Amino acid sequence: MEKKAKTPDTENMNFFSYQLSTFKYAGRGVRMFFTYESKAFIHLAAAIVAVFLGFLFGISMVEWALISIAIGAVYAAELINTAIERFADIIHPDIHQKIADIKDMSAGAVLIVSITALVIGLVVFVPRIVAIFLSA
Repeated sequence: MEKKAKTPDTENMNFFSYQLSTFKYAGRGVRMFFTYESKAFIHLAAAIVAVFLGFLFGISMVEWALISIAIGAVYAAELINTAIERFADIIHPDIHQKIADIKDMSAGAVLIVSITALVIGLVVFVPRIVAIFLSA
């Protein structure tokens, strides 16, 4: 028997309790992403490298903002892509060209966000890395 999704009983909750419950379920979604999706750890490794380099090079507040937005955008895109893929698999578990197209477009969005994040990382860090080699 399939488990029923847990959702808050909004009729018996005050506003504050309801808001807290939405964070609880969102956190559950993030935990599921890190538990079941190996690509989450690939992005985590890239994020750790970016944060490490940020501290190492003492990047500016604006650069920190750009790096943070890039990391957040990649994770958001991956979570949305994963949700779309799982939903599509439920709707049509067999191979279907339109479902495959939807999944490919969703993955394409992740690719675009990931490339943009890479470009941001290159713009922020490459000049500093080059400067180290040129000064040596």
